[in-house]
Amino acid sequence: MTILHDLNNSRSQRVAWLLKELGLEFETKDYKRDPKTMRAPDSLKSVHPLGLAPILEDGQVKLAETGAIFQYLLDKYDVEGKLHPLPGTEKYYDYIYWLHFSEGTLMPPLLIRLLLSKVVEKVPVFIKPFAIAISKGIEAAYVGDQIKRLFTFMNERLGENPYFLGSELSAVDIMMSFPLEASQERVNLELYPNIKSFLKAIEKVSS
Repeated sequence: MTILHDLNNSRSQRVAWLLKELGLEFETKDYKRDPKTMRAPDSLKSVHPLGLAPILEDGQVKLAETGAIFQYLLDKYDVEGKLHPLPGTEKYYDYIYWLHFSEGTLMPPLLIRLLLSKVVEKVPVFIKPFAIAISKGIEAAYVGDQIKRLFTFMNERLGENPYFLGSELSAVDIMMSFPLEASQERVNLELYPNIKSFLKAIEKVSS
């Protein structure tokens, strides 16, 4: 039996989407964050010591980390290469790069921008001007330029084809869906029309 341990407001949705694309039957076990701390419940730690989602159980295999789960599922169940280029093919390492780009390169600056905004929201009023100044300094020195370069890079890539690996949906597009959908609140996507078109396309495919 394949089980997906799902935490609300987590990256689990991508694994569920991939499982459906692969035509696999699976059970979802839902967990809720603490509304105050936003941490996962202790019950999830009984599945994996870090208590982070998604977690996949497939027979004797238990995996955390979305990228690792994707590679496992694709290697085992996508043997014909419907959703990913097979090893030895021309696009295989391009697929590996973009599969890990999502969490390894794109998410860190987006997460820093999110955390900076949360800090400014939460600090007491009397130190808010200092928090805003520090936030703007970090944004100017690192985050803003990094995000601009990343989104320009992705926008150019999607100018070549509607999806990251070509004309057809792949596992890479499912993997990239989370950070790009989440970025809409903090990145002006009007500057990146190809990314906007991509998000519209995957919304239709996933619905």
